[in-house]
Amino acid sequence: MSENKEPVQEQKNHTPEAPLIINTQYLKDLSFEAPNSPQIFLEMKQAPEVSINIDVKALKIENNTFVVTLITNAEAKYEGKVVFICECEYSSIVTLNVPSEQIEQVLLVEVPKFLFPFARQIISDATRNGGFSPLLLSPIDFLALYNAKKAENNQ
Repeated sequence: MSENKEPVQEQKNHTPEAPLIINTQYLKDLSFEAPNSPQIFLEMKQAPEVSINIDVKALKIENNTFVVTLITNAEAKYEGKVVFICECEYSSIVTLNVPSEQIEQVLLVEVPKFLFPFARQIISDATRNGGFSPLLLSPIDFLALYNAKKAENNQ
């Protein structure tokens, strides 16, 4: 009786690559100004009006590696006078292993979700260290921001 032995194929333990790898995160730029201090501290009787602008930029730096920057600008005013201006650019170098049609949305929606808590803390600390109440940014719906920007660009 002859045995029919097929060659044993070696199975490789292949772990799929993560779709998103955050290689590093860093503070790219931080600026804080209180142009009307110290007088503004004496004049303010209530909390100032604060306007916040958020933007996300992405740039390809290698094959599937990108730098994503979350740009936050906060300006506080009291009775028409600037109380403070805080600008923060918080970045990350990421590697993506996703289909090409998903790259833009991952870069402009998913990556900022990871960056936001760090930028929020930096802005809170900067405003507190500037002598004001800490500015605590509300959570951002990056998908809505992405969709609004895309609609604006399509017009």
